[in-house]
Amino acid sequence: MRAYYVIKSYSSFWKHYHELRSGDLILTRLPLKKGDYPLLLDLTERGVLSYPSFLAQLLSQSKCLQAEILKEFMPPQTKVIRGKVDLLNYMQETSYEGKVIVKKDRANCGLGVHLFQSLEEVFNLAGTQALEFPFVIQPFFPKWMDIRVIIFEGLYAEAYIRENSSNFRQNLFFGGKSKTYELSPEELEFCYRIMKRGKFSQAHLDLAYIEGEGPFLSEINLKGGIKGAQITQAEYEKLSLELERKYFEDWAKDHSPYVFL
Repeated sequence: MRAYYVIKSYSSFWKHYHELRSGDLILTRLPLKKGDYPLLLDLTERGVLSYPSFLAQLLSQSKCLQAEILKEFMPPQTKVIRGKVDLLNYMQETSYEGKVIVKKDRANCGLGVHLFQSLEEVFNLAGTQALEFPFVIQPFFPKWMDIRVIIFEGLYAEAYIRENSSNFRQNLFFGGKSKTYELSPEELEFCYRIMKRGKFSQAHLDLAYIEGEGPFLSEINLKGGIKGAQITQAEYEKLSLELERKYFEDWAKDHSPYVFL
């Protein structure tokens, strides 16, 4: 019986992919292309483990997966649009006539977030190079409070409000300002529910209050920028490594001997 494999790099993952078996551990993020996503299903079926979890990694890479898997936490009338029929059904079901937000599947920093004046305007572009399927659609909510939350499970949590008076995108990448926000126990519990569903041990969560109602989940990622946060980059990396160490030590109790690859 061979030792359990602990995969520590992307290159090692590809080198040993076909040798991986139940109990082996992938201890690194995998920057897979969209066409490689089904490989994670194969690995799961083989019993291969991962930190961060396969699910958290996929959710971090896809706005559409977030909107589907974490739908219960999202703002009302948020939907994944995979084709023209989906869009037509959405138009009929909602009868919505105002402005809408479209999020491209794999864009970050607000670069894939677009404001359209109507659903008809979206329909006219949907499926072209300018707006390829799939994408996420939701109503435009003008009274939107944006809260960025950074959590390392059981170790650290902080939050800050992001505001931008000159752009509907609230993120700091587009010139927004931040101010410290104190999470309530209910808001923190909401974040942990989301993280549990997506199997995140650490996360950047963007929460929203819409006309005072909420919180709702806007987006989530394993990592992100910390501009506006109180935590330093060194502290951030230390906490991230601490969570990885804890996971590995728990795994190693039942998986010995093992070898790093």
